Amino acid sequence: MMKGIVLAGGLGTRLKPLTTITNKHLLPVYDKPMIFYPIQTLVDAGIDDIMIVTGGTNAGDFLRLLKNGKAFGLKGLRYAYQEGEGGIADALGLARHFAEGERILVMLGDNIIEKNITAAVEKYREQKDGAKIILKEVDNPSDYGVAKLDGDRVIGIVEKPEKPKTNLAVIGIYMYDSNVFDIITTLKPSGRGELEITDVNNAYIERGNMTYEILDGWWADAGSSIDGLLKTNSMVARTGANNK
Repeated sequence: MMKGIVLAGGLGTRLKPLTTITNKHLLPVYDKPMIFYPIQTLVDAGIDDIMIVTGGTNAGDFLRLLKNGKAFGLKGLRYAYQEGEGGIADALGLARHFAEGERILVMLGDNIIEKNITAAVEKYREQKDGAKIILKEVDNPSDYGVAKLDGDRVIGIVEKPEKPKTNLAVIGIYMYDSNVFDIITTLKPSGRGELEITDVNNAYIERGNMTYEILDGWWADAGSSIDGLLKTNSMVARTGANNK
């Protein structure tokens, strides 16, 4: 069994004033709230047990909007609350009891993709252990974690490099075995005071059991900026998202 986690915390400062009185993941992307898209991606990948990790003063709005997940064909949704701004890895750590030792598929709440990740998830199910990340070629790799590859293995991830070795960005879709929670407990805060997901991924790389897939179709980081949100709206309106 594999469980799904959507990380939807953060203050959304890059989208102010739109986020002054709401969480960025509740903003509209074409005809749906942003959070709908990653949930649908998980459901399309065969995940039917999902937790939403959020925080801030608008956490209750997720419950009012999503309820028990009936709109997605789910029997129920779980929720966790992140206190403060501890980073992506810190937010993921809150899902330890939810995961119950099972593998997890994690997606950032502002990531929207054109197609699906069903094939990648199936390959990960066949993988003995470790982790798998999704990569995508981008025009601005210095804005993201950038992967270095050797055949079918990832040999390193550098966060926001000035001179990227590749243009393959680590997008916000990650697959982990149960060891991820032990890894998180060993992390130290970065210079910005957060537990970084790049450190989690590099820990798996050091263990030699990190694999990757290249995403098919477009990918949008809808929460990156006002312009990024506008571009995402346009792409979804023009081509649709979560196409099976």
